[in-house]
Amino acid sequence: MTYCVALKLNAGLVFLSDSRTNAGLDQISSFRKAMVYEQPGDRFMVLLAAGNLSITQSVREMLESFQLPSSSGEMLTIWNVRSMFDAARVLGAAVRHVYDREAEALQRAGVDFNISMIFGGQIQGEGMRLFQVYSAGNFIEATGETPYFQIGESKYGKPVLDRVITSETPLDEAAKCALVSMDSTLKSNLTVGLPLDLIVYENNRFATDKIVCLDADNPYLRMLHDSWGQRLRNVFDSIEDPAWGGGDTSAPIRVHSPLAHPILKVGAPPSSPVGSDQGAGSMPPAALRQPYVPVQAGMSAALEYQRIQEQEEEARLTRQPSASLPSRSF
Repeated sequence: MTYCVALKLNAGLVFLSDSRTNAGLDQISSFRKAMVYEQPGDRFMVLLAAGNLSITQSVREMLESFQLPSSSGEMLTIWNVRSMFDAARVLGAAVRHVYDREAEALQRAGVDFNISMIFGGQIQGEGMRLFQVYSAGNFIEATGETPYFQIGESKYGKPVLDRVITSETPLDEAAKCALVSMDSTLKSNLTVGLPLDLIVYENNRFATDKIVCLDADNPYLRMLHDSWGQRLRNVFDSIEDPAWGGGDTSAPIRVHSPLAHPILKVGAPPSSPVGSDQGAGSMPPAALRQPYVPVQAGMSAALEYQRIQEQEEEARLTRQPSASLPSRSF
């Protein structure tokens, strides 16, 4: 498995991927999931891939030279298209080409054609764009409301992205957030592993030198891992414990709610005389479906519920206008 994340911000783009692949508990390897395509001054693109490794490697190899016929007869490649949308179309066509070539054989072997990709960058003449590409070659584009994409084991790293990332987030802060997201995933999922590939692109640069590979000995990654874990613990410890007995607290846990009543405890049924035939087999089906509740507890709860309902009904009638007043039509 893998985890890849890409962020589209006003200041630029951030791409981060792990490098672990596994085909079973004893077949764990490292393969890079990121590919950078750069023509300085004209275009800059990054591809992140997750899913079946043989398929993603075939697509990545083909994308460098794949040609897509256009309506004008021109053969489009990622090196001559004039928009990232057309570059994403070329990638989608390459995915479908690999599917047509290999899907039937994979199906006979019991292997699904399963990949997902993130593709983003900037081409001279337009702004930055970021896409998520699916197994069928179709894709969606990131927006201001959804400025990031994740593929692979996304659930562990998503909460911190949702709380921090907006389109206005500075690049360095976004890169730090992506690394925290990856650290949370590394902590909770063994199918994601080091080293990591981090790529940071500044808007309208059409090239970047901010490309780094982070392994277990990277001092910044170690500092971030230790700081994030310790400060999470400090924040957790600073939150007040539940005050079951009330007392001096601004956030009591036991409060009355007309919409949410505490569950009733089920008590043991009264013991039957020795030799009685009143076993489970002789009880009616309806009785088996009903949990036994002590009579006194049930009556107390019912009376309390009835009292609350009467109070709410009285309050509702008090708020209503008198029925004797004539109605008005407007």
